[in-house]
Amino acid sequence: MKLIDIEIKDLHGKPVDWNSYKGKKILFVNVASECGFTPQYAQMQELSEYKPDQLAVIGIPCNDFGGQEPGTAKEIESFCQRNYGVSFLITEKVNIIQEPHPIIEYLCQVNGEAVKIDWNFNKFLVDESGTVLNHFKSPVSPLDEAILNQLN
Repeated sequence: MKLIDIEIKDLHGKPVDWNSYKGKKILFVNVASECGFTPQYAQMQELSEYKPDQLAVIGIPCNDFGGQEPGTAKEIESFCQRNYGVSFLITEKVNIIQEPHPIIEYLCQVNGEAVKIDWNFNKFLVDESGTVLNHFKSPVSPLDEAILNQLN
């Protein structure tokens, strides 16, 4: 399966158009509004503005870890814009633990090895062809050199 074959919707229920991300790396992050790592939204926004012609950031809300994303799509969008000025794509809320969304199954295959998401704000860097390059755990800032070095 390829990334472009996976259907996921944005917070407004509209299918994500993967063609609009052609030629860009994408940093996917499983996000939650009530998590200790939630301030990473600010770094995610900064990263999305870093090299917008080369990189996109996509947040994927999930309520599976500590019930820390209980909001509706409208509440999530309002929270992100009000508190962090988020302008990057936030998808519909998905499951990770029980019956994981296909996008999660795809992202959790990094260089042929399965990785496990164990909390909010795990990050997955995907290259321009849709290959998952790397996985970063929750404490790693979106602006960490380990991520930035892979963008050059």
